[in-house]
Amino acid sequence: MSPVSVLIVDDHESFRRVAASVVEATDGFIVVGTAGSGEGSLVAAERLRPDLVLMDVNLPGIDGIEATRRLRTDSRGPVVVLLSTDDEGDLDPRVGQCGALTYIAKSAFGPERLSAAWAMATGG
Repeated sequence: MSPVSVLIVDDHESFRRVAASVVEATDGFIVVGTAGSGEGSLVAAERLRPDLVLMDVNLPGIDGIEATRRLRTDSRGPVVVLLSTDDEGDLDPRVGQCGALTYIAKSAFGPERLSAAWAMATGG
């Protein structure tokens, strides 16, 4: 089975590095690219065709919610998991309407949550 290819989108380089470490530490997952903006995520997803995008909600320019909506309009688009420092109760209501698989608080993001999200996406 080929590894799950992951694109990491966050405007903070430090979190991109942390997320990449989590992905690489999780069996069956590999980072194929990163982007620092919503616009960059659209370009990178088109070029890299990842299986999964880890998308920050709060991005400059096109935010993560709108970028997710755009990625998910393509039936071949990647699975998107939204990440943010916000508690679930403080999230923008558009989060539930953009086509993302789920939301994970950055403070709770780790190999177990990544694997569980992918299992949810694949019915596994």
